[in-house]
Amino acid sequence: MAESGTSTFSDADDYAGGFGDARINLTITGAGDFEARLTRLKLKHLEVRRCCESLPRIAYISLPSEQVFLSFPLGTTCLVVDGFALRNGDMVLHNRGESTHQRSGRACQWGLISLSPEQFESCSKALTGRETVPRHASRIIRPARADLSRFRRLFREACHLAETKQKLLERPEVARALEQELLHAIINCLAADETDDNPKTRHIIVMGRFEESLSKRIEQKFKIPALCAEIGVPERSLRMCCAKFLGVSPTRYLLLRRLNEARSALRRADPSIATVAEVARNHQFLELGRFAVTYRTTFGESPSATLQRDP
Repeated sequence: MAESGTSTFSDADDYAGGFGDARINLTITGAGDFEARLTRLKLKHLEVRRCCESLPRIAYISLPSEQVFLSFPLGTTCLVVDGFALRNGDMVLHNRGESTHQRSGRACQWGLISLSPEQFESCSKALTGRETVPRHASRIIRPARADLSRFRRLFREACHLAETKQKLLERPEVARALEQELLHAIINCLAADETDDNPKTRHIIVMGRFEESLSKRIEQKFKIPALCAEIGVPERSLRMCCAKFLGVSPTRYLLLRRLNEARSALRRADPSIATVAEVARNHQFLELGRFAVTYRTTFGESPSATLQRDP
């Protein structure tokens, strides 16, 4: 039976937790109140997600190896995936089990589809006479206009059904027909030639090591040269990769990660017990005045205002 529904979020961590097996670490980079809407439709061999977010952010997405994943911007959204700026109509076929950086400089909408590998390969072979197998790195797809138009129409219809007509989707023949139409539309899109501007695998490996090292030491003080030595890359190369993938320097990204961690802790803390100074110290912000100024500049409100919010 098909499973569907829509959830709204005012907390980035709660929103990230709504993606199931796909792990997403969101680093908010702009001021304002975060709002997100996640629509999900799970069919027998295929799962559709439509994601709407209100603030600029950097997302580090780790995908499970058991599924094939396809991501794409919606509307006029400009997404940068592993340093590659997607054009309107571009799609990304992800390598199974890969981790990827995705960023947007403003509010964005994007789609994520996961497929059963067996169904994906059998359907691909039946329709095209060959297997469309993911490479060792993300593959950028630019479908023909007619194929893209058909896929977008079916994607909109699937999300509309998930949001407004869940009873209809409970009918097996409806869910089965929708899934087959979507599978055919996806395979036709993926039959297009890939672009020449695929992200470089070496840079993806460097950024994966960078994220792994950060996750181990996010609450510790450390220097960038020591981090570079640990991941085995010159500082200049790391700065170049971060500028391309994240749009900021490694130092700035580390600061943003810690600010987001502190904001999450403030939102969940009991204001009758916790203090801003305590939360700041726990996240390696030892100068309270500088922390408050940087926090307000980044998120548009003071740390104390976040602490006093209703959880």
